[in-house]
Amino acid sequence: MGLLFMNKDALVMLGCPKFPVQTSLALYMGHKLVGEDILPVFAGNKSAIALLEIADPEGRYRGGGFMDLDEAVGALSEGRLDFDLCVVFVHSDPDIAYLATVLALSDGLVVAIVFGGDVAGLKARCREVGCDRIVAARAIHNPLPLKEEIDGVNRWLPV
Repeated sequence: MGLLFMNKDALVMLGCPKFPVQTSLALYMGHKLVGEDILPVFAGNKSAIALLEIADPEGRYRGGGFMDLDEAVGALSEGRLDFDLCVVFVHSDPDIAYLATVLALSDGLVVAIVFGGDVAGLKARCREVGCDRIVAARAIHNPLPLKEEIDGVNRWLPV
């Protein structure tokens, strides 16, 4: 199925690209979503977006393209934009703030992808802000533990 004919869409929000696993796992999420006929749109800061563009020069996995992270939040808050699914990559407290914002603004399903060194603490903070859909693994340099958790999700959206 062509990308333009997908019925569902997803916002994939990226934090600061401090940990190497974020870029590869974001592109992998794009691949998984496209496989379920969900059009991914990536939001991040300039560095996060540049890393995705360089890693995927032909645009095979980035689907609906890119947005500035703050512009995406602004569009959600003004009601100009919403998604069926919002996937928020979380490895720091600022990412928790973005997660809480998306939970408050989006009518879509919100999932936190938690990684980094303090996974237990971040998972607890995700729950504190009201997120109960969490995919998590300790991952900093090696993406495989979190990839396995992502692969364990049968479907990202209900049929």
